[in-house]
Amino acid sequence: MSSSWRSSATNRRPTQAADTPKNPGPIHSDLIRDPNPKPKPFLHFLAFLLIIFLGLLQFLPASHFRDPSDPLRNWVPFSSQPSPPPPPAVKLAVDEDDGMIHIVSWMQCLDLKVLAVFTNSTLSSSRYPDLLHFHFFTPQGDKDKVSFYKLKVLFPHSNIELHGQEEVKEVIKRASSGVEHANLNLEEIAPFIIPSVHQSLRKFIYVSPNMILMGRIEELTGMDLTAHAVAAAEDCSKRLNSYANSDVLDAIQRSASKPWISVTPYEKDACMPDLSLLLIDGKKLEEFLEIFLWWSKVLNLSDRSTERNPAMALALYNRYLKLSDSWLVKEPTASVDVTKKSMIIHYDGPKIACSGFGNYSISRSFHGNSWMKYLPAMSNQILGS
Repeated sequence: MSSSWRSSATNRRPTQAADTPKNPGPIHSDLIRDPNPKPKPFLHFLAFLLIIFLGLLQFLPASHFRDPSDPLRNWVPFSSQPSPPPPPAVKLAVDEDDGMIHIVSWMQCLDLKVLAVFTNSTLSSSRYPDLLHFHFFTPQGDKDKVSFYKLKVLFPHSNIELHGQEEVKEVIKRASSGVEHANLNLEEIAPFIIPSVHQSLRKFIYVSPNMILMGRIEELTGMDLTAHAVAAAEDCSKRLNSYANSDVLDAIQRSASKPWISVTPYEKDACMPDLSLLLIDGKKLEEFLEIFLWWSKVLNLSDRSTERNPAMALALYNRYLKLSDSWLVKEPTASVDVTKKSMIIHYDGPKIACSGFGNYSISRSFHGNSWMKYLPAMSNQILGS
């Protein structure tokens, strides 16, 4: 009976429902993705025309190009008419081998503060200071290691070289027999002799070190000298007849038969070339030293009372290209308008007095403060006050 009760109890237990998957229910219509929109036919047509147009543009000829040898990397338009290549003088002051702008200065006696102001003004005014290469001709040249290292401390990233003067002086001495050496200003004549002594300096810009550059000196590299060997600004405050006797010039022209003598009468009031800044192409300076020394002899310069040598102006007469007036050296005491338009002014700071026996420690008087703006920091500590 007990087994029967268990059986009935067991039979009375509710049967557990089998696991069945849940009914996901009906799919709602708002979850159905809309069909992709079909673009209008005319858009296909416009896109096709645009692709064809862009493809045809590739067949148009180029309108501009960049000259790889141009340090300024300017865009140059192609000319519709065939034209000859630009003359080599367009890159006058840029060396063809290294692409540098070589700047040469000659200092009769070393004054590091003057050189520092000149160098810093040139670098700070230039748009491409890394292309500038300075060559300073000083009495001791590269033997003066202390002076060189002082300049390199002030301008560690600049290209600076010191050169000796003996080789250039020796060439002038050998060629100038019969001419009073006291009447030869080496700072005037040396720039024209340097290319024959230093073959690596054939094309350069010569600047007197007693200057402050306020213009971009690389602008001169685009000057076309054509057949000229030299370019210089004209100083019309100084006239030829103030330095050379007109009657003597007329007599020389009538009696002498030299190829460098002008076939037309000399203009007595011709402006004198400013020798403080020159563009020089040494390849075209043929016979220049001979011409200069010849004029020095025939003009009898032994009794000359002025510092300006007319022989230099006559040697360059009609043989140099005239630079714009903005490159004529001005005095820093000139009017504000004149100074603003000038690319170069005279150094107006203290200078070491120079003599034939070396440097004096006496400083000349000075009257301005333009130089202080270009004096590098720590100059007094490094160069000495």
